[in-house]
Amino acid sequence: MTSLTSIAERYGLLSDPDVRWLHRLVADFQLLADLAIGDIVLWLPTGDDDGYIAVQHARPAGAATLFYRDIVGQPVRNAWREQVHRAYTEGVSLDADSPEWGVESDAKVRAIPVRRREVEPSVALVQQPIAVITRHANHADTRSAGRLERTFRECASELFRMIADADFPDPAAPSGQRRGAARASDGLIRLDQAGVVTFASPNALSAFTRLGFRGELEGESLAEITTELIDESHEVDEALPLVVTGRAPWRTDIETRLVTLTLRAVPLRQGSARLGALVLARDVTDMRAQEQTLITKDATIREIHHRVKNNLQTVAALLRIQSRRSKSEESRTALQNAERRVSSIAVVHDTLSEGLSQSVDFDQVFDRAMKLTSELASIHGAQVRTERQGTFGVLPSGYATPLALALTELVTNAVEHGLPGRKDGLVRITAARDEKWLTVQVCDNGSGLPPGRVGSGLGTQIVKTLVTGELSGTIDWGARAIEGTEVTVKVPLSYIRSDDDTA
Repeated sequence: MTSLTSIAERYGLLSDPDVRWLHRLVADFQLLADLAIGDIVLWLPTGDDDGYIAVQHARPAGAATLFYRDIVGQPVRNAWREQVHRAYTEGVSLDADSPEWGVESDAKVRAIPVRRREVEPSVALVQQPIAVITRHANHADTRSAGRLERTFRECASELFRMIADADFPDPAAPSGQRRGAARASDGLIRLDQAGVVTFASPNALSAFTRLGFRGELEGESLAEITTELIDESHEVDEALPLVVTGRAPWRTDIETRLVTLTLRAVPLRQGSARLGALVLARDVTDMRAQEQTLITKDATIREIHHRVKNNLQTVAALLRIQSRRSKSEESRTALQNAERRVSSIAVVHDTLSEGLSQSVDFDQVFDRAMKLTSELASIHGAQVRTERQGTFGVLPSGYATPLALALTELVTNAVEHGLPGRKDGLVRITAARDEKWLTVQVCDNGSGLPPGRVGSGLGTQIVKTLVTGELSGTIDWGARAIEGTEVTVKVPLSYIRSDDDTA
């Protein structure tokens, strides 16, 4: 494993707060690489005199990488060793130029120490660096840079300085889901201390133009511009004023009738002094529309499952009423069995209606389905308890329904044919799951099956059809060594995974 956590645990030089700080930092590694227009590598000390190992690597989205292969997990190269070691031990940022470092282009390398602050309530600076970042930029690109590239690099230099001062990442910044987050290439706006735009990239200007703004962003107050653009028909996020003034490291959306723009603020500061902020802007209209469509579809599917469950319960109730009025014992038994089967299917749909996923925790489904056997046992004058061992795990709905019905039939057969009249009946269901198979054993302490004989009733035929046809599995009946019957069901998980991935 070459993850940050695994490497940190291997060398044991970082505390848990150190690792948490670095995880927040690497979450913004792509932003740093895009602004620096160069490769960014994070190095951790290994405990040797000058040994370091790469734990994170980000390539710039708008420029050619200087590393064809990822270097995560590799030790620091000799050409960078002294520079990285001095940045770590002296706590200073160091620049060096050399064309002889094993990359194809004439590269410029900068080493930046990574410091963190103490956990709350203290915000004291931890003086000793916990890691080192190296930035690898192409000399030729630096010499021919235009205003956009120069501004990007200036912003990167500000963030690198804040990293060395433990002012970035900001502990107040949310660390949740980053899907749809604005990136530097989507649109970059730089604000001064007063919230006035000093630079706006072409993509940022285009994004605000789609919102309805027709002027120039530079020289204008971003807060005043967004106030004019806000669509009163949409709810305004309370974080919006803090984001557009660059005072808080948060994210928010601006919505109009046709366009949705997401904004992320990255405050720039030196100690307690505010220097301004970076605001990243991204048009997420299509993404929000897709999310809304998915939410609507999820709600529709949940409602369908809920209605199917209600309809199945109605059918089960009708079968129960009909069985009670039936004068034929054979008809009553058939109706009761049909009621139980319908109720088992209803349990699966009830579980699906409670969540957004089309997969279910089958342990929960099975435990609820087993409650249906208590009434059956009382009908046959038996006292039977069911016991589950092991775990089934999560299964897609297409497999949960036939498996629940098959296992309910097996437990029912055990109660009806193996445990009638027993006062100490036990049905044990054991589930075992590995990478390839789900294996379920249903054992009882009843009278057992005659040697070489398998039941030929409707329940047995249903189980065979469901297991072999619907689940592509196998089923084996046999007598236990001591007493009772043991039925083993094996279901291949390869089919389950492929169906789940397709969905």
